Amino acid sequence: MVEIAYIIRNKRRLLVGGLILVIGITIVLIVKTISWTKDFEITDDLGGNIFPSAILSTATTDVYIVRPSEPPFIGNPKSAISVRLWSPAPNSRVRIEVGESPFFRHSVSEFVLPHKKTYYTIYPDIIWNYERLRNNEMAEPISVAVKVEVNGKSLGQKVRTFSVRSINECLTGYMDHRNRYHPTYLFFAAYVNEENPLIDGILREALNTRIVDRFLGYQTHSKGYVDRQVYALWNVLQKRKFRYSSISYSSLSSNVVFSQRVRTFDDALKASQINCVDGSVLFASLLRAINIDPILVRIPGHMFVGYYTDPSHREANYLETTMIGDVDLDDFFPEEKLDSINIGRSQNEMSLLTFTKSKEYARNKFLAHSKYIRSNNRKYMFLEISRAVRRKIQPIGK
Repeated sequence: MVEIAYIIRNKRRLLVGGLILVIGITIVLIVKTISWTKDFEITDDLGGNIFPSAILSTATTDVYIVRPSEPPFIGNPKSAISVRLWSPAPNSRVRIEVGESPFFRHSVSEFVLPHKKTYYTIYPDIIWNYERLRNNEMAEPISVAVKVEVNGKSLGQKVRTFSVRSINECLTGYMDHRNRYHPTYLFFAAYVNEENPLIDGILREALNTRIVDRFLGYQTHSKGYVDRQVYALWNVLQKRKFRYSSISYSSLSSNVVFSQRVRTFDDALKASQINCVDGSVLFASLLRAINIDPILVRIPGHMFVGYYTDPSHREANYLETTMIGDVDLDDFFPEEKLDSINIGRSQNEMSLLTFTKSKEYARNKFLAHSKYIRSNNRKYMFLEISRAVRRKIQPIGK
């Protein structure tokens, strides 16, 4: 009898223990199922900022300048907006619906996530209104509404506010989720617009100066002809009475992204005002238009433009474009007292003098910083606006 009672007690314990185990496993599975299938977040790589210049300049290229910081990813990272979610099973089917906003249309994207128990960053298709992006001159908040389905089950809708930046804000770098810095100086090339139709008028004015008869780029063996072509551009910009403006800041303040305000080609011509950045990209646009290869050089707090004097890129000259405007030459060369000895000189004589002194001043700056300019230091940049760069970054078209 004692043995029978012992066996009965053990069976009860086993049954109770088994029941508790089954209940526990069921609860864990339910919790995991809920966490795996009923949660997602709207994410991005730039701290909630959307840069129109970045979207426009890479819309027709195949290069990712801003890389996904949370792999694995699916979709097109140039979409700028992403969804982060858990894949509960192999080949999970995901449907993402993005609501309409002033900057993009409503869109639906579908994906298959190959691996189970994996967090994916998914970039849905964004149907951008490119003209609206191109004309955005002030930072503007937008609400991004996203609905997600996984394997036919709705995960609901979430909304996140993004800031669409001004077209004049150039993304120069960003910090990823691991606090690593990524330079994006290539985006300066978006503001170099050699295809702008207004350039034809400037070139005609430059030819009318008779400084050169034609713009041949490097297709000439005449010594110094490249410099004469560049000077013809310099001369006509001075005749247009450009003025130096120190406005070069960005309205964006962030510990995630870094940007620089840049006037577009149209804006710079309309305002007849340039700072060091505006003047450099504007002049680079003109150089590209006459098939001379320009260089944008950035040092702490300043930018100037360079150009190769030969097609093999063996030699280069540099220009301080702020000297295009009405400047006091003694500010640049105080020891020479240039302003006091140039009274009575003609406009063309002064133009040639400022061009020559501009090259001298910029070359001295380049040499003083040369050991850092080609380094990975975030305060420096040496950007050739070459065919290779054009395959990555297109002009923003304004």
